[in-house]
Amino acid sequence: MFHRIRRRAKGPSEAQRQFAEVYARMQNQVPVGFWEPSAEPEPTESVAVVDAFLPPELRVPSHDQVDGKMMPWKQPLVLDGEMVACAECGAYRDWLILSTRGQIWLRCRAGHQQQETRLDTAWYNRHSGPADATHATFEDCLRHLGH
Repeated sequence: MFHRIRRRAKGPSEAQRQFAEVYARMQNQVPVGFWEPSAEPEPTESVAVVDAFLPPELRVPSHDQVDGKMMPWKQPLVLDGEMVACAECGAYRDWLILSTRGQIWLRCRAGHQQQETRLDTAWYNRHSGPADATHATFEDCLRHLGH
């Protein structure tokens, strides 16, 4: 086996010889226009500067400009294997879940609110979809969500 490898290594192969010949011919050749400076581009008409931001009526407030967020939760809410019920009226479905100041609050259809310490803003962000509207007051948001 080593004998065959040494035999091949004695001289270059036909492909290696052909490559060496082509390389030697091309050694002193330079493509046309390679060292010449390129022509200056033609000046074009100036493009109008466009503001990259959305108009004010289409901008969404940032999280620090919003007092809180809320989303509807129609089905029963089960936490730690226990169904959450309103402490005052016993309702267990059709919640509004409010996220404000790092706290989560539940609001039943009757308007009773209770803080839910087993939920956090990370849970809220995972389960809420994109905001479809912003409202100036809490009551406007309640009307929008049908409560």
